[in-house]
Amino acid sequence: MRRIAFMNQKGGVGKTTTAVNLGAALASLGHRVLMVDLDPQAHLTLHVGVDPARLDASVYDLLIDEEVGAEAVVRRVDERLSVVPAEVNLAGAEAELVSAADRQRVLRRKLEPVFDRFDYMIIDCPPSLGLLTMNALALAEEVVVPMQAHFLALQGLSKLLETVQLVRGGVNGALVVSGVVLCMHEPHTNLSREVVSDLQAFFEQSRGQSVPWSGAKIYEPAIRRNVKLAECPSFGQTIFQYEPMCAGARAYMELAQAVAGEGDGDDEPATARVQIETLGALRSPGEPQHTES
Repeated sequence: MRRIAFMNQKGGVGKTTTAVNLGAALASLGHRVLMVDLDPQAHLTLHVGVDPARLDASVYDLLIDEEVGAEAVVRRVDERLSVVPAEVNLAGAEAELVSAADRQRVLRRKLEPVFDRFDYMIIDCPPSLGLLTMNALALAEEVVVPMQAHFLALQGLSKLLETVQLVRGGVNGALVVSGVVLCMHEPHTNLSREVVSDLQAFFEQSRGQSVPWSGAKIYEPAIRRNVKLAECPSFGQTIFQYEPMCAGARAYMELAQAVAGEGDGDDEPATARVQIETLGALRSPGEPQHTES
């Protein structure tokens, strides 16, 4: 089973939309998929039509209650798609876990009994770098970063990579960054083209280096702005249930085919602060503003 964490500490970048619809696309390709909602806003849970107010048990109970096992919280959405749902109580989980001896590995320990039931685990991280995200990174094998092609996104990515490097040095030595998914993409603007160029250059410089992102890439296709993708969560449906022939659905299906066609990375951990700082400096705040075409 491939365990992929979708992570970005900045909210509103298309992280949950990508986690849900990529998971649904992988399921439609015949894979068994488990989606884990680690965001207290429970947007992934709502997106797949599960009401957080009517749950008997959620990922919060899995993390906090030793008597609750994985079987009690995994809910089947359709034939090949299941979810570990979230609820608002998850916001208090970090404070309750802080005294636990294995507080960064609780989720992995609790979900290990169901690993062999699925081909993919899609983990929707909260927009922060706290203990919930640390549990996600201890559980995952790969990190995928959904982001917009904006200047501030480069700054945020540098901090995210630093976090992955620290986790790899301690909690999870096998963790790698698989790549970036460009969301709400506007390919015809000068700013987008320059940010994408900077990202490509950064990843190329990392090839052959002993860093978690040495095999990272920009996934294709980029996900362009699409009103149907914005509408489908309000109906508790994936894009493939709501409007399977729209451009957004086609893009996520192509993205799923790209993700399903690749293997895992296997790099050695190393200090990478210079590369991280290089990424953060690619677009200096003092540079002139870009004019959009």
